[in-house]
Amino acid sequence: MTAQRKTAAPRPGLLRRLVPDPLLSLALLGLWLLLNRSLSAGHMVLGSVLAVAIPLVTAGLRPLPVRIRKPSAAVRLALTVMADTLQSNLAVARLLLMPSRRRHPPGFVPIALEMRDPNALAVLALIVCITPGTAWAELSLDRSMLLLHVLEVDDPEAIAADIKRRYEAPLMEIFESAAAADA
Repeated sequence: MTAQRKTAAPRPGLLRRLVPDPLLSLALLGLWLLLNRSLSAGHMVLGSVLAVAIPLVTAGLRPLPVRIRKPSAAVRLALTVMADTLQSNLAVARLLLMPSRRRHPPGFVPIALEMRDPNALAVLALIVCITPGTAWAELSLDRSMLLLHVLEVDDPEAIAADIKRRYEAPLMEIFESAAAADA
């Protein structure tokens, strides 16, 4: 019986079972207090209850645990996304203010994806959605093909290559192991 206990995986403690993701719980509590603009005891208690309950209830909805392999690549990607978002905002503003100056028609661009990590795909979806002029239209069931809607399409192959170079390659560097990236 003692041999069984030694080989069995250790059970997480009560605190770890109640608060499986402490950073998320802390962020939820902070957000609750900020939204209510109050540090009263009632808001602290209610915020704490929500901060513990929400991660427990939504645990099955979260993808695999995130492991950022190269933080410097994440910083470079964030700067790239900020610059691209600013540039896209200006381009969309130009189209809205001067629709007659549209250079190319809108269209769909298929992009063959190499990455498979669900967290990397989620970040790519976020990047595409926050960048004005682009929208994530469809992802194939095997996650190998993304269909992207673009406000102005002049060269679909160039757009696909740009997305792969500027976003997919850094995301693979950040989220996927070297063995997976080489395969």
